[in-house]
Amino acid sequence: MQTNKDASKLNQADGGAAGSVSEEQEEIREWLYSLDYVLQSKGPERVGALLRELQVRAQEGGVKIPFTANTPYINTIPPSQQPPYPGSREIERRIKSIVRWNAMAMVIRANRLSNGIGGHISTFASAATLYEVGFNHFFRGKGDNHEGDLIYFQGHASPGMYSRAFLEGRLSIQQLENFRRELQPGGGLCSYPHPWLMPNFWEFPTVSMGLGPIMSIYQARFNRYLEDRGLKDTSQSKVWAFLGDGETDEPETLGAITLASREKLDNLIFVINCNLQRLDGPVRGNGKIIQELEAAFRGAGWNCIKVIWGSEWDALLARDTDGLLVKRMEEVVDGQYQKYTVSSGKYIREHFFGTDPRLLKMVEHLSDEQIRRLNRGGHDPAKVYAAYKAAIDHKGSPTVILAKTIKGYGLGESGEGKNITHQQKKLNEDELREFRTRFGIPISDEEVSKAPFYLPAPDSPEMKYLHERRRALHGYV
Repeated sequence: MQTNKDASKLNQADGGAAGSVSEEQEEIREWLYSLDYVLQSKGPERVGALLRELQVRAQEGGVKIPFTANTPYINTIPPSQQPPYPGSREIERRIKSIVRWNAMAMVIRANRLSNGIGGHISTFASAATLYEVGFNHFFRGKGDNHEGDLIYFQGHASPGMYSRAFLEGRLSIQQLENFRRELQPGGGLCSYPHPWLMPNFWEFPTVSMGLGPIMSIYQARFNRYLEDRGLKDTSQSKVWAFLGDGETDEPETLGAITLASREKLDNLIFVINCNLQRLDGPVRGNGKIIQELEAAFRGAGWNCIKVIWGSEWDALLARDTDGLLVKRMEEVVDGQYQKYTVSSGKYIREHFFGTDPRLLKMVEHLSDEQIRRLNRGGHDPAKVYAAYKAAIDHKGSPTVILAKTIKGYGLGESGEGKNITHQQKKLNEDELREFRTRFGIPISDEEVSKAPFYLPAPDSPEMKYLHERRRALHGYV
């Protein structure tokens, strides 16, 4: 607790009179109490209206208010507004783990057969939850007289799409073994989404980078045109575009976002996988790409939903009554967050929380391992589901979801969060064993070095659940 003597020292350091700091704190508390009262009694819309009136009055009085298009560096949807998660989290986790393994194994095996053939492991590793929540609960197929959703998949995440299609029975083991070797006997799989090479699988090309985002905007506009002219009912179809944060530096990615808001394309949803890394290093080492993109999209009139922190952070943020934790979250830059990704819990305790004794007190009940496992929002199905549902329900403007993830998530020492991870093509036997163990893949120690594909039995809970969810969503994508 701050004493009068401490307050006097602070005031002298600030050049103010003794007692003024406590008066300022009391004044802030009174304003906050008033805001909380209106929020609880009248709701968020009334709070927003009051804040707008206060801003007008301040400007009329000559107060210069710094412009910002940013909201605090926390999740847009608070825990109190999260909908219940439908379905089985445990079965979905197991399905996602199998998809992860087969995607990784496909790239590993291809590069063993032909050194340098390429492929990407780390992009899908970071985005697996973003895709699997969509496949299990949101992406609608084109069956049952339903037009279905139009999905622009991020090009570098193609191994994950092939891996899921393998579980769904739409691709064979031989096709997976011929990844990036389309002319092999029995057929193969092209590197990236390519409707000309695989017309029965891919719907839209999304490589070179930047093509997917701009095409999705014009597709959403064309869908609205068809509907408005009475030519086709597209009212139940959403256009999804998945892209990376580094991809937003491509001129095509952000070049038409004002068109989407001007045309009120609420049938369009961008999901930006903010793993903070590009080909060979941070996207914004000394900045914050999520805040930068939020400002760009909000300024262009989009509905912006940030998914930054996983559920493990909820209790800490609830205890952050003085805003110290949020302040710390905002002042740390992306380069430092990437350092935390590859560091121990002890390091994070000392360097993230250790800047203020009150922050250290906040996490004193957590072990170093628990601190290390404080996760990012893009890996939390509950946070992702809440964001997707809010995007589906939103009316009047397009939505962008900014999901914070870790590039190479699950690759461990071989590449998780490291600058080299985008080019990671191979794992040694120890790394494969670690991956297998972390995600609970039932492959023996004797077989794991071969990186075999894994397919559960047709009557397994995972396979039954996977097909049931796709049937409920009108078929496969």
